[in-house]
Amino acid sequence: MSEPVNDVGSPGARASRGTPESAYAWARLFAALLLSGIGGVGMWSVIVALPAVQVEFGVARSAASLPYTVTMICFGFGGIVLGRLSDRFGILPPVAGGAVVLGVGYAVASQATSLWQFILAQGLLVGVASSVAFAPLLADTSLWFTRHRGIAVAIIASGSYLAGTVWPPVVQHFIQTDGWRRTYLGIAVFCVGTMLPLALALRRRSPLTEATSPTTGFVLRSPRPLGMSPAALQALLIVAGLSCCVAMSMPQVHIVAYSGDMGHGPAHGAQMLSLMLGFGIVSRLASGWICDHIGGRLTLLLGSSLQALALVLFLPFDGLAALYIASALFGLFQGGIVPSYAVIIREFFPPEEAGVRVGVVLMATVFGMALGGWMSGVIFDLTGSYHAAFLNGILWNLLNLAIALGLLRRPVRPLEHAL
Repeated sequence: MSEPVNDVGSPGARASRGTPESAYAWARLFAALLLSGIGGVGMWSVIVALPAVQVEFGVARSAASLPYTVTMICFGFGGIVLGRLSDRFGILPPVAGGAVVLGVGYAVASQATSLWQFILAQGLLVGVASSVAFAPLLADTSLWFTRHRGIAVAIIASGSYLAGTVWPPVVQHFIQTDGWRRTYLGIAVFCVGTMLPLALALRRRSPLTEATSPTTGFVLRSPRPLGMSPAALQALLIVAGLSCCVAMSMPQVHIVAYSGDMGHGPAHGAQMLSLMLGFGIVSRLASGWICDHIGGRLTLLLGSSLQALALVLFLPFDGLAALYIASALFGLFQGGIVPSYAVIIREFFPPEEAGVRVGVVLMATVFGMALGGWMSGVIFDLTGSYHAAFLNGILWNLLNLAIALGLLRRPVRPLEHAL
């Protein structure tokens, strides 16, 4: 157990900073959701642009998938770095800096004259900057809620799906009418113009980050969460995050290309992606409410089981209506998996470590998306279809399901009086 520490501070001081579950916390959540929805464009625009980039640079499908893969790798590392900065300085500096770099990244990518120039701009600039809209914002939001942490985390985690719902059809429309280069320039201007003002709403820091310092709060911690070392639990969550998102990436990354290959056209594929992620928002909100009642581990097991079922449903169908239905069901079934990791971390680790620990696990999820997106492209090039790629995703999902079941069976020794 940890050493006891004092109270957070006087009621007046707490009120001046804003308190968990307060009206300010909910208003802040709304601003963070908008930021996540806007900044999340970095994950989705490159997917919609994949066919146009492939044609312009004259490369194979696996090579055209590399910009997405590099983007997600940089997105993962960026979440850890910016999460650490958020732990130390608050969320405002990373968000403001990320908005500026995001705009620069899209502007530079729009001028690329080769695939590798596009990959570098898309990955090193857009990928890193866009990461602030995911793990750092999610971890920061978890510090402003106690009783309603599950639904709050689910709401902010829905920002990436909000981005995936809104951005693909918008980006597809402008690519068709103005080309992908001018579309990227427009995204650059829009992101900087909207994200910088919204960032000002996040200038206060949560008092929970001070509650476990030697002079402020009172927390008792178990040295062995779930009966294992903190490092072991962190490692299991990393593997779980990687495996679930390798599986998740097959429909999300390749649905636009898959629709085109089936003769339905990329426009229908973009609509399928939007539908998938729109239902993902519903799933994440519902899973947040469920998580507040049954906990993060059981929510993870439920989501993993449903995602495996949804992947199986893609195998026997390739008609237009069937793909729309399968896409909707996939979004509805799998949306609660990623937010459950953040809730598990807040259940079993101290709040002052939230930014880094959430960032590391969510880095594993985006690495899984990157790896899965690339693997699916390679499998397609080798086999000429996506059937084997779906089977590959199902196998990775079974690994995640095994970890989720193992965590549920472990003895519970979470933080006592966790804030």
